[in-house]
Amino acid sequence: MRQRAVADARRALVLDAARSAFFELGLERASVREIARRAGYTPGAIYSYFASKEEMYGALLGESLERLNASVAAPSPVAARRGEPAEVAVLRASANAFFGFYRENPRDLDLGFYLFQGLQPRGLTPELNERLNARLRDALAPAERALQRLGLEARDALAEVTALFAHTVGLLLLSHTGRIRMFHQESQALFDRYLDALVERVLRGAAAVLQPASRTRRAP
Repeated sequence: MRQRAVADARRALVLDAARSAFFELGLERASVREIARRAGYTPGAIYSYFASKEEMYGALLGESLERLNASVAAPSPVAARRGEPAEVAVLRASANAFFGFYRENPRDLDLGFYLFQGLQPRGLTPELNERLNARLRDALAPAERALQRLGLEARDALAEVTALFAHTVGLLLLSHTGRIRMFHQESQALFDRYLDALVERVLRGAAAVLQPASRTRRAP
């Protein structure tokens, strides 16, 4: 038990050193030797925990995505607005949890979207990359399910959640880089505006589907 605790603590120390090296130097320039120096270990000791720096990167990103999913799974409650289905509050809460996680943790944004290595997941095996992508999609699943429960077909719900994801990432990048200041805008306000428009569009579509059915039932 004690040996496992010591090993876990040392592994965490290595990951902390890797995180700082990746953010400062990028994945390509951050050597195992440099990570070992920051952790206070020899390079040989590092290999006791990780086979490569890419494996360290995958572990860091995996931990980040687990924290993202935990935030989305237990979001801050959003009060249902008058006249809106309860599922809209679920959509708002999950979408805001996703957006808020990366807004409040810009380093996780860098990590999650490979911003310090040219927007490409270099060094990750296809299997690891797919596994990490699956966890990212898991964080969007509550919003997608809410859209389906609001009446969207699966294909349309996927399209809408993809657009929501793209809008979210775009706003986060503008905010993270400071470019949003050139427009004198604030990322949360713009995100709320987009989400309101999405809800209005979905509810309007649901109402349009229900109205013909209602008229049919009243017809003699």
